[in-house]
Amino acid sequence: MPETENPADSAINLDTTSFPPLKNNLYLRAARGEKTERAPVWCMRQAGRYLPEFRAIRVENDFFNVCRTPALATEVTVQPLRRYAGLLDAAIIFSDILVIPQAMGLEVQMVPGKGPHFPSPLETPGDMERLTDKASAFSVDHELGYVYKAITNTRHALDGQVPLLGFVGAPWTLMAYMVEGGGSKTFARAKEWLFRHRSAAHELLGRVADVAAKFLVGQLDAGAQAAQVFESWAGELSPRDFAEFSLPYLARIAAHVKAKHPDVPLTVFAKGAHYALESLVAETAYDVISLDWTIDPTVARTRVDAAAAAAAAASAGAQTIRRRPVVLQGNLDPTLLFADPQTICERTDEMCKAFGSSLHIANLGHGMMPGHDPEHLRVFLKAVHSSSSALRRQ
Repeated sequence: MPETENPADSAINLDTTSFPPLKNNLYLRAARGEKTERAPVWCMRQAGRYLPEFRAIRVENDFFNVCRTPALATEVTVQPLRRYAGLLDAAIIFSDILVIPQAMGLEVQMVPGKGPHFPSPLETPGDMERLTDKASAFSVDHELGYVYKAITNTRHALDGQVPLLGFVGAPWTLMAYMVEGGGSKTFARAKEWLFRHRSAAHELLGRVADVAAKFLVGQLDAGAQAAQVFESWAGELSPRDFAEFSLPYLARIAAHVKAKHPDVPLTVFAKGAHYALESLVAETAYDVISLDWTIDPTVARTRVDAAAAAAAAASAGAQTIRRRPVVLQGNLDPTLLFADPQTICERTDEMCKAFGSSLHIANLGHGMMPGHDPEHLRVFLKAVHSSSSALRRQ
């Protein structure tokens, strides 16, 4: 649904020329590879259904209505900052990765108890004719301007407490939803496209990548101070297929964004693609690699450092896509927040020690879950503060 003029916009702050000064830059310093006094911490889906204040808003508002209404998106984004005052080091704008398929002309519904649903998915390559991104009048900024407004307004609402992150879904993940019509256990339909309609699959992936890249630039222009790309279904691909159908498009997005905003930290979260750590280091410009909970951080750190050293040696002083050390993010198993507080503290301490005393942004290995106790997230956040601070004092 494209942006339309809304009288409610007069009640929000859309000034992009002057934002409140940033009071906590811990996340941005860490994401740029600088040493910090402790690990910054934030959580994927930190604004969401586990919070009663979020559920109260959803009683009267459809999910995508919250996304499309800047004032509501701002309110939901800042809710965890209010609840966990002084404990979170970043905010992430409340939106959804599926706003891109919507912008490209597909209907997406958020069905309670089921999740995203596409009433008319892309069943054959011919269905791509229904997509609108090739139309002469198509504009990413027009279609997704409501997200930009939410970002600008949220920057002002945060009053410099913490930096604000933008995000997009990665092309393979979005293609999977667009073809499957929702979530899937096998991704058989989407993979059928990869193997039976290879050229069409690459065309679709490229088109999604171009929209995503422009969308991220627009988010940064609107006031986002960093961004993350979510390749949530990366682990559904074999190493060979990831190298063909995911990695080049992740690299394309990063290159486009870095050309416009070279100093803005970018994170990639290729969930389940442990095999691709070296490729993500050598072939993309992401500053931060986010890890899920199924890989040992010590192993990841060793592999990433070796890949970075090899890439530097291979370049032999020539200009490369990588200018900073690679930072790791993650990676506590989200289900550990169902444990008792002592266990959460113990496992968080183990996580922090495994990542070491630098180049780490603490997070979960995936997002918050609807059944999580909000107070257990508080335990995790405090444990990160305590454990990572102690590590850096040693």
